[in-house]
Amino acid sequence: MTPPTEHEVEAWQPVHIDNAVELERLVKTRGLSVVDTIARQRHDLARLLPPPNADLLNEPTRWYYYPWRRSVVHLLGPHTFQTLRSDRNRHKLTTEEQQRLREFSVGVIGLSAGHSIAHTLALEGVGHLRLADFDEVELSNLNRLPGSVFDLGHNKAIVIARRIAELDPYIDLEIDPKGVTDDSVERFMEGLNVVIEECDSFDVKLMVREAARRHHIPVIMETNDRGLLDIERFDLEPERPILHGLLGNAKPAELVGLSVRDKVPHVLKILEADQLSARVVSSMIEIDRTVSTWPQLGGDIQLGAATVAAAVRRLALTHPLESGRIRIDLHDALDSVKEPALTPAVPAADPPPIDPDMPPADSRRSVIHAARLAPSGGNTQPWLLTLDNPGLRIELDPNQTSTLDLAFRGSYVAIGAALFNARVAAARHGILGPVATFPNGTGTSPVATVALEPGGDDELGSMYDAMLQRVSNRHVTEPLPLAGDVVSELRKAAHREGAEVSVVTNRSRLRELGALFGESDRIRFLTEHLHREMMRELRWPGIHDLTWGLDVRTLELDSSDLAKLQVAQRGDVMAELAELDLGQALAESSRARIEHTSALVVVMIEGSRPADYVRGGQAVQRVWIRAEQLGLSVHVMSPVFIYATTNAEYDQLSPTYADQLRRLRQDFAHLTDIGGHNIALTMRIGYAPTISARSRRRPDDRIVRTT
Repeated sequence: MTPPTEHEVEAWQPVHIDNAVELERLVKTRGLSVVDTIARQRHDLARLLPPPNADLLNEPTRWYYYPWRRSVVHLLGPHTFQTLRSDRNRHKLTTEEQQRLREFSVGVIGLSAGHSIAHTLALEGVGHLRLADFDEVELSNLNRLPGSVFDLGHNKAIVIARRIAELDPYIDLEIDPKGVTDDSVERFMEGLNVVIEECDSFDVKLMVREAARRHHIPVIMETNDRGLLDIERFDLEPERPILHGLLGNAKPAELVGLSVRDKVPHVLKILEADQLSARVVSSMIEIDRTVSTWPQLGGDIQLGAATVAAAVRRLALTHPLESGRIRIDLHDALDSVKEPALTPAVPAADPPPIDPDMPPADSRRSVIHAARLAPSGGNTQPWLLTLDNPGLRIELDPNQTSTLDLAFRGSYVAIGAALFNARVAAARHGILGPVATFPNGTGTSPVATVALEPGGDDELGSMYDAMLQRVSNRHVTEPLPLAGDVVSELRKAAHREGAEVSVVTNRSRLRELGALFGESDRIRFLTEHLHREMMRELRWPGIHDLTWGLDVRTLELDSSDLAKLQVAQRGDVMAELAELDLGQALAESSRARIEHTSALVVVMIEGSRPADYVRGGQAVQRVWIRAEQLGLSVHVMSPVFIYATTNAEYDQLSPTYADQLRRLRQDFAHLTDIGGHNIALTMRIGYAPTISARSRRRPDDRIVRTT
């Protein structure tokens, strides 16, 4: 190998070699090492999500000559390189935020502590760095400067510039190995967005801030003792006093050439003596006696680099950042170490119920009992039941509702299901009299009544045991075809109650509907009030009252999915995903359940009055019970838009996603062939194992009145 040239010894910038002949000549004549991992880089690029577009995949690669390494390296082109290198920054930094950082310009003055800061900024994607330090790396610097023995004697600006160039040759780097002086400070400031000042000389500290104030550039300083981060927003407050006025009216010329011992009074003023750690203050007392200067630790420097990077991100992304200072003291924080709270995915509780409650012996009370067993959205049980001499009155409980329950349409469907159950029980006990539903539904009148007097209906009465056993089965099913008579039987059941059903069994349509339901769920998670209401309906055993809402054990989730559900309860996480319009994983559960079901059943009604939805609820319950009699599992899955009929209602559901919900409703109508019908309910049916738990019901004293 030929000896290194002077250029190779002093160089700090890689050289782009765009000529194959020149590349071959360099390798041969200089005896260079060749590093070529381009195949792996391209392989990793192709695995990114979402997949890169053709322009990125086809971007030409480049060869770079690193003189100080005496090596040539084969790399992806600038856009492709940046996409792959910064991929793990997402979604802590969005693609747009990364681009803003790439366009940001940062100057770093003082490259002992500043070395780690500059490198961290480069790691996070700052695209323009200007570095200044006149000093050389000494062995005593290696307790905090992450260089090596090969850097000893080299200028600190060159050492960090090389390290950054080896990290990313496409970062725009400038260095001043003479440091910042009166003659160069104005030039150094040009075009910068922020200055990081980490030098030891107090005259330079003042000079830099005076220049930054003239140029309206913010200054950040990190002094590593007790994690002190200092911010001066000269861009917003050009008249603010330098160093917050802690040095009074001191001038740079008054502070030139101070010894370490002479600097101590100024350090104590700037860093606030009563806020410094005892170790640093005691070391200052010992300067020129048992120590030559104040101590600094590598870990503190690394923490400082992280806090400076966080502050620079705020500036680049125009997030709030005020002038002032903060201390991030890890020593104090570690005094607060404590054991984490152990919260199992499903806290311990009584064994979950599988069998329904036993009905009372009294025939009239058994009618009440049957009505209470009806299904409702989120198991909210939106009914009040009154038992009097004529019979049973079912009224709407307006407190048991949610945003999805537009105009109480979902509640009326649930009341229809309760009415059907009451009819079945009354028929079984021979006390089924006239049944009435009221067109307006709300107000002072009940929604429905059942006269309890001698009378019966053998067909209804025969469904009694099946009605008591009816349950939601949320297991993922296998995509097995339905038996030949299932669809016709379900249609007959709906017709008996004056409704229609659409049964989708086509696998292609079910896949499309799976995507549609998944997107609907994603919108529900990402819409703040819908998410809050959905999480309120989830009940965790050992924590919540389980007589209302959905016992999470009924969701048939494994421990991994239950853990994910606990994370999904966090509104702040959903808000972040909503801001970025992400969260595709939130759609996976519904998508899989629809894609793997045997069929999706839509119960449809004509009309839009409360009484029409009550009729639809009776049809839902009859269809559900008939499906279970045919050996099928039933799981109600309601898209967000299920009860929306006007533009205003779509806006009420989710102002951000209203247009998308309207499109989903149109696609749903096309895929299910429901035409202009209104939807009472949607349910998937299939063949599934036995349930793990059954949701409970509110006790009688909360919903039943006797007169």
